[in-house]
Amino acid sequence: MSDLWQGINKIEYVGNKGDVKSGLGFQYYNPEEVILGKKMKDWLRFSVAYWHTFDQRLVDPFGDGTAIRPFDGKYSDPMDLALAKVDYAFEFYQKLGVNFLAFHDRDLAPEGDTLRETNKNLDKVVDKIVEYQKDTGMKVLWNTSSLFTNPRFVSGAATSPYADIYAYSAAQLKHSLEIGKRVGSENYVFWGGREGYESLWNTDMKREQEHIAKFFHMAKDYANEIGFDAQMLLEPKPKEPTTHQYDFDAATTIAFMKEYDLDKDFKLNLEGNHANLAGHTYQHEVRVARDAGLLGSLDANQGDKLIGWDIDEYPSNLYETTAVMTEVINNGGIGPRGGLNFDSKPRRTSFEPEDLFYGHIVGMDSFAAGLRVAAAMKEDGYLDDLVANRYASYNEGIGAKIESGEADFKSLEEYALDIPQKDLLAATHSDHLEQVKDTINHYIVRTLAK
Repeated sequence: MSDLWQGINKIEYVGNKGDVKSGLGFQYYNPEEVILGKKMKDWLRFSVAYWHTFDQRLVDPFGDGTAIRPFDGKYSDPMDLALAKVDYAFEFYQKLGVNFLAFHDRDLAPEGDTLRETNKNLDKVVDKIVEYQKDTGMKVLWNTSSLFTNPRFVSGAATSPYADIYAYSAAQLKHSLEIGKRVGSENYVFWGGREGYESLWNTDMKREQEHIAKFFHMAKDYANEIGFDAQMLLEPKPKEPTTHQYDFDAATTIAFMKEYDLDKDFKLNLEGNHANLAGHTYQHEVRVARDAGLLGSLDANQGDKLIGWDIDEYPSNLYETTAVMTEVINNGGIGPRGGLNFDSKPRRTSFEPEDLFYGHIVGMDSFAAGLRVAAAMKEDGYLDDLVANRYASYNEGIGAKIESGEADFKSLEEYALDIPQKDLLAATHSDHLEQVKDTINHYIVRTLAK
């Protein structure tokens, strides 16, 4: 192994019996350990986001970047830097011990004056990535196309009111799909960074949604044509940068998919911070997708409830990761090809190279801890029993008739007309929610203390 990230050795599982102070080691993530019949690495399928890890300069709306990276100042030519970043990236993956990466097309190489020139730049970097894949076995969890950063996308891409921008977006995405096939992407994500509106006064919302639905169908058709069999994913986000984005949350996106006959070919990629911006918990979004059979993959980050924008913080909330991994376990995994991609970046005050490792360590350990706790509750049947007992009245009698479709309003009226109020009240029971939450706290503390 080379030493481009100087002073950082391979991150190993050290367990939680030593120093409580966090170091460059995993206390809960043991990739080969078997949990509920499956290795941890296969439950979690961690992926490093190329854009935040190697491109993000830690800017925020009020300040310039603070990031210090080991490749800074060494390359004057943008293409030389782009090619060198691949070396730094693959050493990072090896030292961190992950098996997947994810990228936007524009993360990898600078744009040229024309799309043809841009594609040529991109292909050079992808050639190098493919060679590294052959040597390391590294896989791509998903790739996507950046149809939001350049000023040409000021009014969206596939929802742009300008036909030339729509055509350019399709051409850019076509090449991105071809790259997905070259690198063997297991998923392809469509994130509508600016696919929404700022004002309804000048927006034909129905027309724009019809345009983007057609765009998705064309993308799937072309993927089929070239033999790119990745799982296709839409990623909801409610707002920011637009006032309203069409894929607002999981439920809205699922409704859109069903409206335009996309639900047979597309599933959802869900992110914790986006869930918060939509006014939901991450668990809620995963549950909605899971119940619909449309959970595809997950982005691993969290937001700050006191900050009103998407800050892409590394996940560290064990209650939240436990909730999400409970959904994942009940789903049998994160979809057939999904994983946990760290769409996360260090805080602006955590600007040194080693902070990238600490960030991923806390994220990986947090989800590994969540997996351990969720598995303990599953093995004990704790949550399953809670739900089963709460809905037990539907297993027999009038409840069974309701669920089977045997009951109608007339039969239900006949059943209910003469029930005394005291019997109705006796039919209800306290949920003991405070006790439930206390018990979950005990599971977290005791499971992780083992």
